[in-house]
Amino acid sequence: MKATRFLAVAGGFALAVSFLIAADALAMKKWQKGKGWGWVWGKEDEVGALNEMTDASRLAALRLVTRGKTYDLGVLYDRTSYKWPGHSPGEIISFRTPEGVKRQGDLPFVGPDPSKTGWHSCALFINDNVATQIDGLGHATMGDDDHWYNGFRERDWGGNWGQRKCDASTIPPIVARGVLVDVAGAKGVDALPANTIITVADIEAALKKQGTVLKPGDVVLLRTGTLRYWGEAGADHKKIAEHDSAGINLETAKWLVEQNGAMMIGSDTSGLEYGPTEADTAAFRARYKSFMPVHNYLLIEQGVHIAEFHYLEELAREKVYEFAYFCAVNKIRGTAAGFTLRPVAMK
Repeated sequence: MKATRFLAVAGGFALAVSFLIAADALAMKKWQKGKGWGWVWGKEDEVGALNEMTDASRLAALRLVTRGKTYDLGVLYDRTSYKWPGHSPGEIISFRTPEGVKRQGDLPFVGPDPSKTGWHSCALFINDNVATQIDGLGHATMGDDDHWYNGFRERDWGGNWGQRKCDASTIPPIVARGVLVDVAGAKGVDALPANTIITVADIEAALKKQGTVLKPGDVVLLRTGTLRYWGEAGADHKKIAEHDSAGINLETAKWLVEQNGAMMIGSDTSGLEYGPTEADTAAFRARYKSFMPVHNYLLIEQGVHIAEFHYLEELAREKVYEFAYFCAVNKIRGTAAGFTLRPVAMK
């Protein structure tokens, strides 16, 4: 009798979960199971899958906050921090200091100042793809015409002062259900080894262990464990690089988008996707025709933004797998990514 009752309850729970997932899918305006998103928002669109956010979806995300606990998902960055080799380092230079202001003498806009007031301000020379970041939809290009999301082409919309379509300023404030998939935790390791492919089976195993269900419109964050080695500001380049090449492949990206409706996908690495070993590089590029097929698929083909270097260690320690995710990027025209961000998870 007890077994029968348990099976009935379990069956009812599974049916309820299926109903909720189906309801979420029906609520999506443009996502189609088996297809994903694509260029479905009109020929002038620069936002992509984040268009799916609505007042109702944001309100649903806010309802996940029951304790008010805040988790800082941003990493501290300085001039010594680790970065992906394809980007330049940053430099922070004092532009005004109290000593310099006073040595310069009376400034015309200040005049004599008996209080001897000074100030600090800095000039930043920094790449727009460093530290915690979100890749804009114009970050990756393909083909002889160098096109990006929605068919925007370099010859039409490029330029010496940044891209003029799909720059980071077009990324709206993000308020959505966030899901942590602790792949490293599910495998029982501190961090995934270098060049580890995160497969669909790996994600399914982690979700099952966590008791977590993906829903269309989620921000999905995958933990490899890489950022446990960030330290104060990412100065140990060798140790970070040892794990930074772990990530998803194209098949996993397609499963997350086309079968589960992920609206944004991110991780705690500099590039989200799997980096092959030197011995596997030739075969990898022959198969995928690109050194970064996941970026091309997500950003260009699906209009799905990529979140990188999100700090997920505290969420994993406290086993917080579902939360409200908040992020607003730098509103700087022409930039390719929202950089040195401080996204927040709230539970």
